[in-house]
Amino acid sequence: MDAKKILVIDDDPGLVTLLRLGLERDGFAVYEASNGKEGLRMAYEIHPDVILLDIMMPEMDGWSACQRLRSVCDTPIIVLSAKAGQADVVRGLTLGADDYVTKPCSFNELKARIKAVLRRQQVNEARTWQAIYDDGFLYVNLADGTVLREGERVNLTPTEQRLLMALISQKGHVIEHRELLVSIWGPQYAEEVGYLSVYIRYLRQKLEKNAAEPVYIRTQWGKGYYFGGEGPLRAVDEGPLRFDLEGEIS
Repeated sequence: MDAKKILVIDDDPGLVTLLRLGLERDGFAVYEASNGKEGLRMAYEIHPDVILLDIMMPEMDGWSACQRLRSVCDTPIIVLSAKAGQADVVRGLTLGADDYVTKPCSFNELKARIKAVLRRQQVNEARTWQAIYDDGFLYVNLADGTVLREGERVNLTPTEQRLLMALISQKGHVIEHRELLVSIWGPQYAEEVGYLSVYIRYLRQKLEKNAAEPVYIRTQWGKGYYFGGEGPLRAVDEGPLRFDLEGEIS
């Protein structure tokens, strides 16, 4: 089996060296970029399995790089930054990062988070969704990940998409907070209800006619969330949900 490729985008050469040595010792193939612009080009060239992304960098900062990367691929992105404020964490997740780790952190913790996003990615690639939801306003194809709102394509981040698919696949049934957190982010996030509430809020903003009065992404207070759409789910027989990095990054 080929080694998993990790792209480290960080302008701190000392930290990058430590990460490279530790990750290579664990069998990963490590690639390096010192700023966001270089990182984008390298991501296009090597198609990494995971991206570790710093925020404060020259030429193109991590915020811009995260947004650009997420617009062209679903590669798991872990922000690794000294910016530890809640607003920074929310911003990173909103731009499409799969995880946010504050510096300093232990190498074992970082390694565990890398393995967690890789497991989630493997499950996402292997799963064959077999249903389409369509009520005339909202259309969701669970086979290819297409989401349309009044006929217009809705662009979801990979994490938003996994969350929506999980809810629709159990349409009408309440899924508890812990179950959603474990299935979407991994067991180490079982108590991170804040992660879940951020993505629920942004799903509602993208899907609902009125996010303040949701009809699709519903809350069961104190327990969890459920998909409340009244349209039918119909069976299809298609392959796994996949995304590819396509197109040149200028």
